[in-house]
Amino acid sequence: MENSWATFGRDLHLDLTGPGGLRAALLRALRDAVRSGRLAPGTRLPSSRSLAADLGIARNTVADAYAELVAEGWLSARQGSGTRVAERVLPRAAPAARRAPGPGPAGRADRPRFALTPGTPDVSAFPRTAWLAAARRALTTAPSEAFGYHTSHGRPELRTVLADYLARARGVRADPDRIVICAGFLQGLALLSRALGTGRLAVESYGLDFHRAVITRAGLRTVPLPVDERGARTEELTALDDVRAALLTPAHQFPTGVPLHPDRRAAAINWARTTGGFILEDDYDGEFRYDRKPVGALQGLDPDHVVYLGTASKSLAPALRLAWMVLPERLVDPVLALKGTGEWQSGALDQLTLAEFLSSGAYDRHLRGMRLRYRRRRDQLVAALAAHAPQVRVSGIAAGLHVVLELPPGTEHTVLQAARRQGLALEGLSRFHDPTAPPASRDALVVAYGTPPDHSFAGAVDALLRALPPGEQRGCEPP
Repeated sequence: MENSWATFGRDLHLDLTGPGGLRAALLRALRDAVRSGRLAPGTRLPSSRSLAADLGIARNTVADAYAELVAEGWLSARQGSGTRVAERVLPRAAPAARRAPGPGPAGRADRPRFALTPGTPDVSAFPRTAWLAAARRALTTAPSEAFGYHTSHGRPELRTVLADYLARARGVRADPDRIVICAGFLQGLALLSRALGTGRLAVESYGLDFHRAVITRAGLRTVPLPVDERGARTEELTALDDVRAALLTPAHQFPTGVPLHPDRRAAAINWARTTGGFILEDDYDGEFRYDRKPVGALQGLDPDHVVYLGTASKSLAPALRLAWMVLPERLVDPVLALKGTGEWQSGALDQLTLAEFLSSGAYDRHLRGMRLRYRRRRDQLVAALAAHAPQVRVSGIAAGLHVVLELPPGTEHTVLQAARRQGLALEGLSRFHDPTAPPASRDALVVAYGTPPDHSFAGAVDALLRALPPGEQRGCEPP
């Protein structure tokens, strides 16, 4: 049969004919409507009761179809917002006459249906209502001078509340006058690299290539520091000549997922004290630990030799472009002199809002909610792997927004190709290996369970399982 329902004043015709019964026909018709663009991303669907009445079928049939499409990632469902077409759906195909010639299916540039790539949190969970309320309060009480040109330090309201928060939550010893607000971590790293001058900067042999690029553009040379199951081998710093500083991720090494061993934390501090060098501590996700209380920041051991770098990009959203450095006293003036040239300023209004967000307790409440969400996702992913891909081992601690999956030797490239065929964006561990470091033979995946929105997480996990090397996996039930 063919039926229709009114959606915001428009009729959408659904063809419920074909094999498989009414439920299968409804699933097929809704997928076709979304795929073709007749149901645009964000469109709110009628309630299951309303649609069932319009179509003359059982409400349970509609509810079951909605639930399956949510699990597959076609629809999203959120308390108080109803059921909507998911934002991640594939774009409408271009008309055949206008489509430019290009490669066949193997070379298609279609946007992946799912993404488990590291770099961002679940941005769909940004606390819009609480942030808007904080912005309103901050703007209402802000002094008039806050709307003019501001200092390189950053707003004093934010620096003051950050000093209290970092001491309480991360064990950082900070005076507001030693905190400098940046427009993201990369800006802070660029400022520090320029302030350090010439020489070399040690970086972990597994890390981000654009971090190394920022350092070299500032005039420093990078030297890789090997990483193993105990983190960076900081004891090797003493054998390196002309090294001014070392960039480390002590709480949760990126991307291998291990914490820096206490002996190596001590070795890093001893090297900095002996040579007068600096440890640049990238605490990118230190607030997310699920199996125990987070280990305090390395900076607390020696504030005169450790630069603490934190960011709102993982806890809130990258779009805020807010990060902070807690500097040793001797670096404050050189960094501010560089930042004061005019090209390094950060917006004051978002700083005021974040200060209010922190002081009101909204930041802590948001973090508690996100820890619970990410911990559940990690548990669901680990359980799905244990049930359907036991040949794949999960490594790293229960922390942050990603896990590392150890693969059989020689299979990483094959798995990444299989993931692309499943419409899944995925990164291999080799992508993060410093090419100037000794070759590594480790095959693994860096799987960011924190990236997908809730409505597509189950579909992303299922696509991952289908891409893994042959074993006992048979797909998975929605986590």
